[in-house]
Order: sequence, then structure tokens, then C-alpha cells
Amino acid sequence: MAPRRPDGAGAFPKAVESPAPQKPDPNALYAALDLGTNSCRMLIAQPKGSQFHVIDSFSKNVQLGVGLEGSNRLSRNSMNRTISAMRICRQKINRHKVGRMRLVATEACRRALNADQFVNQVRRETGLPLEIIVPEEEARLAVISCAPLVSTKTEQLLVVDIGGGSTELVWIDLTKVPRADRPRAIMRLHSGFRQDPGPFPAAKVVDWISVPLGVATLRDQFSDVEDDTARFALMSWYFEEKLADFAPYADEPVREGFQIIGTSGTVTTVAASHLGLRRYDRTKVDGLRMTSDQIDAVISNYLALGPAGRRADPRIGRDRQALIMSGAAILQALMRLWPTDRLSVADRGLREGLLYAQMSADGVLEDGPY
Repeated sequence: MAPRRPDGAGAFPKAVESPAPQKPDPNALYAALDLGTNSCRMLIAQPKGSQFHVIDSFSKNVQLGVGLEGSNRLSRNSMNRTISAMRICRQKINRHKVGRMRLVATEACRRALNADQFVNQVRRETGLPLEIIVPEEEARLAVISCAPLVSTKTEQLLVVDIGGGSTELVWIDLTKVPRADRPRAIMRLHSGFRQDPGPFPAAKVVDWISVPLGVATLRDQFSDVEDDTARFALMSWYFEEKLADFAPYADEPVREGFQIIGTSGTVTTVAASHLGLRRYDRTKVDGLRMTSDQIDAVISNYLALGPAGRRADPRIGRDRQALIMSGAAILQALMRLWPTDRLSVADRGLREGLLYAQMSADGVLEDGPY
């Protein structure tokens, strides 16, 4: 029996006109929200040249991860605090008529058993589509946010993002990338750590790691140690132990052509202390370069001040003082392993990475120098 011919077979197909692709709107506004273990932060920005211009921002200490270490659940109070903050974000998004947005949560929600319930509650009460991202994406977004700070002389780059619940480290080899193209090669990582061979030499991600210890979780691990100096030393050595599986851990440290970029409240606070700022000034902090010796001097002063002195220090502030020593312990461990004359301070992070990634994907950033 001959196979049955489908109805319409043999007829000439009708021509279908493909609609012309819509040209990206250079005036469009983008939003990026980073919900971490401690804080909820958002930026609303507009593409401007090869970077962007911030239109509005929001930051609130919501302490979403309080109690998570013991219960593995987000508490009702912390969820309510966070949702109240996100209602304000929703109002700002509506007021500015934001067209494109990406709103992400990190380590606290990754660990919490009731994270899905929380995400659903956020959508129900605020209408915001919050998504929980995996550690690799968090690390990648932190890296591309720092692209403008990459020196053209850098051959080996370590990007460190010290968060509330985790710390991401990414080691990148730039030796095969022409000097002038090195910052842009970092930006091209928005499509993933594993780059397909293309017309441009790619930045090679040698290794990356997400350590489930940040300023809040490391502090909580050693909250029972009363002596301030002993607690700091224990935190620093404990964090270093967690880096044993990181490929560059055992390598001989090199200073020539090596750059560390640190992005976190810890790093910017240490920078503000080093500069002696009485009032925080982002223009003086973002992009500042510090040596290992300068960082050690600031941390030694923090220890000499003690808890009461740190609480009264305007460069640290009351919100930051409870977390600064755990963050400093992480930073000192990194400086002990990879001493450098070029630690670049980045007052930028996940939000900026989210904005760059969205704008790069939409093609609204100009192909020009940073």
C-alpha cells in the first residue's frame, strides 16, 4: 500500500516576509536588583556610550539571611523586611517606566529550604520576577562588572567578590589577548566562562570557585569566640582552608603582570579607611589601587581599635562594623596567598554586571574604549 500523501503536499509554499529586526532603543531604561544575604540593592540605568548612566538607585540592609545558619530556612521576619524593600523597588521601576529588568537572589536563597515559597511570595505581593542564580553566574556577573578596571598591562587577573553568604573567586589568563583589548575581553565573558573560538582572542578562565562563606556566614561560624584578635585569626585561616581546591592556590605568587580586583563592601570600606575619608566618596574609592602592605596596615588598625573603636569609626559605620572583621579576615587570607601591588578597589558588583550583560545582549552599548 502506497504511503498516504499529506494534504497540501506539492503545493507551492506561500512566501513569508520576515519582519525587520527592531533596532535597540538607546533611550531604554534597564533595572538590576541584587538580593543578597544582608542587603537588597537596585540600580536603574540608561546606556551611555560603552557604559551606562545611573538614573536611580536603592539600597537597604534587610538581613535576609538572619538565622539561616541554624535553621536552613528564611525567617518570616526577614522575608517581610525584604518584601517591604522590594515594594519600594517596584514603585521606582513603575515610576521610571523601566522596559528591561533582571532581579536576582544569591546565596541565602540558594541555601534556604523555603526559597521557592519566598520567591512566589515576592511575585504575589510585589509582581517582581525574582530568580535565584547559580554560583557560576554570580561569579561571571561580578567579573564583567569589573571590566573597566582591568589594566591593559594585566596578564593574570583574580576577581574576588566578598558577599554576605559566599565569596566568589575567578582567575583569568589574559596573556593571549592584545593589551588594548583586555578590558573588552572581560566584557565578552557575559556570554559564559567557556568562550567559543571567534574572531577575537578570548580571556581564558583558568579556574573559579564559590566558597560558601561570606561576611555574615563566616562571622556566625565563630560567634562563640570572645577574644577579638583570636576570632579574627581563626576566621582568616579557616577561609584559607576552603581554597585548597582552587587551582591557582599552590602556584608561586607573582607580582609582575598580576592584578586583583576586589568588589565588596569590605574592600571599599578598607579603601575608605586607607584614604582617611570622613564621608564616603565613590569617585575616590572606585578604581583605587592598594598594596598588600597598605591593606595590612588598615586591618592592623581595625584590630587595635577593638569592637568599641570600630563602632565609633565613621569610615566603618554602625551597619558595617558587625561584619568588617570577617570581611577583613577573608581579604587578609587572599593577600597572604597572592601579595600584590595592584589590588584594584571596585565599588561595583552584581548589579553593574547585570546591567552590562543585559545591555551587551541587546547591542545598545557602543563598541568603544572604557
